[in-house]
Amino acid sequence: MSLKQKVCIPCQGGIPPLALSEVNFFLKQVSDWKLEGNAKNISKKFEFSDFVKTLDFVNKLGFLAEEEGHHPDICFGWGYANVKFFTHKIDGLHENDFIMAAKTDDLL
Repeated sequence: MSLKQKVCIPCQGGIPPLALSEVNFFLKQVSDWKLEGNAKNISKKFEFSDFVKTLDFVNKLGFLAEEEGHHPDICFGWGYANVKFFTHKIDGLHENDFIMAAKTDDLL
């Protein structure tokens, strides 16, 4: 099953973040996402032709995040949106972050 076909499962904490080998496995399944923050988060910059298209993308991502119960950090302005995923409760990466990355790419 591909990542975008999966659903996020609530993380209650108390588990370790993904090991680097697991992170690299999932990272190969998402396009152009970068590993950052000592392998604690993934991020991607999305570019658009104007502010309205950027805002539309950010709104769609917000609705998706609510549906999945897994929320990104988003910084956006005219023509760009920087999106970052990590799992707060484990201070690192979980499969949910990669599921959301795949679904975020699918919004375009």
